[in-house]
Amino acid sequence: MPPLSRRHFLQLAAAALAAPALRANPLGLPIGCQTWPVRDLIAKDFPGALHQLAAAGFTAIELCSPVGYADSGFGGLQKYRPAELRALLHDAGLACVSSHFSINELRKDQPARIAWAKELGLTQMCIPSLDGPKNPTLDDVKRAADEYNRMGERAAAAGIVQGLHNEDFELTTVDGKRTYDLLFHLLDPRYVKFQFQVSTISAGYDAAEYFTRYPGRFISLHAQGWSAKTRSIVPIGQDTLDWNRIFTAAKTGGIQNYFVEMDLPLMQASVPYLRRLA
Repeated sequence: MPPLSRRHFLQLAAAALAAPALRANPLGLPIGCQTWPVRDLIAKDFPGALHQLAAAGFTAIELCSPVGYADSGFGGLQKYRPAELRALLHDAGLACVSSHFSINELRKDQPARIAWAKELGLTQMCIPSLDGPKNPTLDDVKRAADEYNRMGERAAAAGIVQGLHNEDFELTTVDGKRTYDLLFHLLDPRYVKFQFQVSTISAGYDAAEYFTRYPGRFISLHAQGWSAKTRSIVPIGQDTLDWNRIFTAAKTGGIQNYFVEMDLPLMQASVPYLRRLA
């Protein structure tokens, strides 16, 4: 075998260093994070926050709407045009196809929010909750589902997937049945997908079970480590959840991206494990 040239040696060395990263992403998807936990950093220095997330090992983020989350640290993003936001994301080496919106801002002017999302390059618009009553009746759930089906249909016409997170209202019950399960029957799969909050395992909502029970109904997940021993959120990989099981089931569920969502130190501590989880 002829001796390696210096150039060839450096190419092989670079490939070897890159190999762990290339095989590191569960589901073959980039390691993403939700920006809600770093909202204070975003309020102070949005470009700096993006670079800090990239340095932590994330290659994708999920934003929160500067309109619906104006009072939570994201209002300052309104000074940027979508093209400027895209440039800042690109400079930090981050992809962004999803953002959270409040249902109220969609009620007020969904066409404007869709236009903003399209210009930014988003393909997914999620809401945290349908914002129904704490003790709903079946009619309450049906009304909420009907409204969101209409929103989902308008979004789909614009090439956007409308997603629903599971918080608050979605974790209530109606006549002993989970509102969340009722919504899978009431929301039109053509127009609405689901975003699963893994930490709801604390209330008995198992991610892998839901992905298997409702194949193809999900679009993304928010990932938290959960310790059954301490009943607290901990870094992914230092918890008691079976992430191989979760990510295997996520393929059945239809998951297209995932976002780690915890306090920044916990998110940073989760990245090495996610890189190894191939």
